Amino acid sequence: MAMAMAMMFRNAASRRPMSPISGLRSMSSWWKHVEPAPKDPILGVTEAFLADPSPDKVNVGVGAYRDDNGKPVVLECVREAERRIAGTSFMEYLPMGGSVKMMEETLKLAYGDDSEFIKDKRIAAVQSLSGTGACRLFADFQKRFCPDSQIYIPVPTWSNHHNIWRDAQVPQKTYHYYHPETKGLDFSGLMNDVKNAPEGSFFLLHACAHNPTGVDPTDEQWREISQLFKAKNHFAFFDMAYQGFASGDPARDAKSIRIFLEDGHHIGISQSYAKNMGLYGQRVGCLSVLCEDAKQAVTVKSQLQQLARPMYSNPPLHGAQIVSTILGDPELKSLWLKEVKIMADRIIGMRTTLRESLEKLGSPLSWEHVTKQIGMFCYSGLTPEQVDRLTSEYHIYMTRNGRISMAGVTTGNVGYLANAIHEVTKSS
Repeated sequence: MAMAMAMMFRNAASRRPMSPISGLRSMSSWWKHVEPAPKDPILGVTEAFLADPSPDKVNVGVGAYRDDNGKPVVLECVREAERRIAGTSFMEYLPMGGSVKMMEETLKLAYGDDSEFIKDKRIAAVQSLSGTGACRLFADFQKRFCPDSQIYIPVPTWSNHHNIWRDAQVPQKTYHYYHPETKGLDFSGLMNDVKNAPEGSFFLLHACAHNPTGVDPTDEQWREISQLFKAKNHFAFFDMAYQGFASGDPARDAKSIRIFLEDGHHIGISQSYAKNMGLYGQRVGCLSVLCEDAKQAVTVKSQLQQLARPMYSNPPLHGAQIVSTILGDPELKSLWLKEVKIMADRIIGMRTTLRESLEKLGSPLSWEHVTKQIGMFCYSGLTPEQVDRLTSEYHIYMTRNGRISMAGVTTGNVGYLANAIHEVTKSS
């Protein structure tokens, strides 16, 4: 009897609830193995800039447009669109594929107002979370339906491209793009890599204003690239983050895409309104895939929507309303075209001023590449060690690959920037 009672007490004790303290200790060990993530090389620059108390500090690392006073800009066309949609009674979910009106206008920008592909309904398109979301959706689409494929990415490229295709579990290879000695395009290296890639490979191409180099192929070089892609049956996926923002002319900036379309390619395109409308925080963009016919386009779109559903269900409404209001109204669209050209022209002007300032200081180096490159970024040729000196001695912040965001260069700081660059490079 005594032995039975003792056994009963022991069993009861084993079923006793765990004390709150021991429970917390157990749960805390769940994430003990998690290490801090490495700092984003671009966003980390802004964090360091904000923490610097120096009154002379300059941030030429951020990839966002600033006016000549270094202030963020809200375009007048955006303000007017906001006024028109303010107080709208529609706050419901958008369809999984997004705003139909916004996508109709967006496709016209990329494929052309009179595009036969739009008329024939051969384009599968969905609204995306800006350009990043469009790239990620396509990467997942590629992995699901071409599971044995890989993606060829240029060297260098926007650092997040590698993250996107890595997390979609698509194997990556690289192709030559930038020539460090000439600070221009390594066209022969690019063509050799395209030629030697297995037939039917996927390639990521920057449609215009290559990030981070600002180096774009000429129209004739794009035609040669397109012809080689056709001979090799490669698939071209264009990331077009800067349409209109590069040259000031959206049609001019889509020239690479139009060349591929003229040559009969079926392509994919990522579009974003972060830069060219200043809608950075609205996260509004579009992913489109040109298909063989309307039936295939319906099928592909259904699968893109299926991929989006578990990610974010459906895209946000407000940014899509702004874009569709601007592009759908001739007066507002005309104002946008004027404003996007003003932004592009200011950056082009700052390139000229920076180059002239360095030459006037008697720099022993050539700075011709500053004005030859195009778009938001200038691939300066500065070494990581020179960038470190700019930061430690002059409180100038940029990524360590020497990429200068020309949007952060103003008439007020261009002289200071040029002098600092001259000081750290004059002994090179």
